[in-house]
Amino acid sequence: MRVATQITLSDSDKKILEKNSRSRAVSIRLCERSKVVLLSAEGLANKAIAAKLKIPPNKVGKWRNRFAAGGIESISKEKPRGANHGGKDTLKQARLRHRIIAKTTREKPDHATHWSTRTMAAALNTTHSFVHRVWQSVGLKPHLEKTFKVSNDPHFEEKLCDVVGLYLNPPENAVVFCIDEKTSIQALDRTQPGLPLKKGRCGTVTHDYKRNGTSTLFAALDVATGSVTGECYQKHTHKEFLKFLKKVDAQTDKDKDLHIIVDNYSTHKHEKVRTWLQRNKRVFLHFTPTSSSWLNLVERFFSVLTEKQLKRGIFTSVDELEQKIIAYIDKNNENPKPFVWTKSAEEILEKVSRARATLDNIQSN
Repeated sequence: MRVATQITLSDSDKKILEKNSRSRAVSIRLCERSKVVLLSAEGLANKAIAAKLKIPPNKVGKWRNRFAAGGIESISKEKPRGANHGGKDTLKQARLRHRIIAKTTREKPDHATHWSTRTMAAALNTTHSFVHRVWQSVGLKPHLEKTFKVSNDPHFEEKLCDVVGLYLNPPENAVVFCIDEKTSIQALDRTQPGLPLKKGRCGTVTHDYKRNGTSTLFAALDVATGSVTGECYQKHTHKEFLKFLKKVDAQTDKDKDLHIIVDNYSTHKHEKVRTWLQRNKRVFLHFTPTSSSWLNLVERFFSVLTEKQLKRGIFTSVDELEQKIIAYIDKNNENPKPFVWTKSAEEILEKVSRARATLDNIQSN
């Protein structure tokens, strides 16, 4: 009958191992090995340690024996998986790594829009685990894709500086609002009740749903305080926008100017809106550049509203949808927290210039 190797720890080794087992700064593997050695020193058998840590018994024996032979240094260092210290093999692996990165960033497979670890492995006659490690080491994620668009507004810089200036250096004796519409919010109801969240299982809902109509939320975010004024309408024409403007105007101190950031939606520039602005000299509209909704901070509020109230919400009617939206806004206003803008106009312009140069280079090739 095999007897597990006896482990005896010095005070210094024990302190290091205990620190590793609790620390989030070390790798998961080193944390696990440290726990194996600590439990081994307590006299536990390999099978008992394996059951406690939920790992194979042979893995426990490996690190117990390695520590007994080489001490704490032996569990802190490990050859990279799949690596070989031979000079030729190391050079071959480096070349393969370079080919994987180049092929991932410059080519696409014939039968798909992006590479997977297995299609790349098949193309280069290697293993999918090696491809995964290479991608992970350089941060490549071919399966993910983000959307973007560089604004072609001829007055981009002028509008950008205007809006960012309101965020970073607002006018005195004035209130800055970000206003926009969140259109076509659907009142969705599920066809069956969902299953609740429980240990070991997330909450579930049916894949299908029933549409009960839509609504549009007009929202005005006070940049300084983070409080939100909201109103739901069935339409989002210039009439509703003007009605909402008047509401924001009416509830703001009369001795303060209103600087309102909006996008380039046609209703915001309607003739009747312009006429009203001419009569109300304290209200000023500031337009974001085209294709630059990210400049309007109220979009950030819409994102939070969607995540916390709308995405998983169940609404049996439009009225219920609108009531819950307004209730969420009221709750937000009990303890509002402003979204803080940090980027200067110069930093943004530099980044946009790099993006335009890259796009021009791609289009010219």
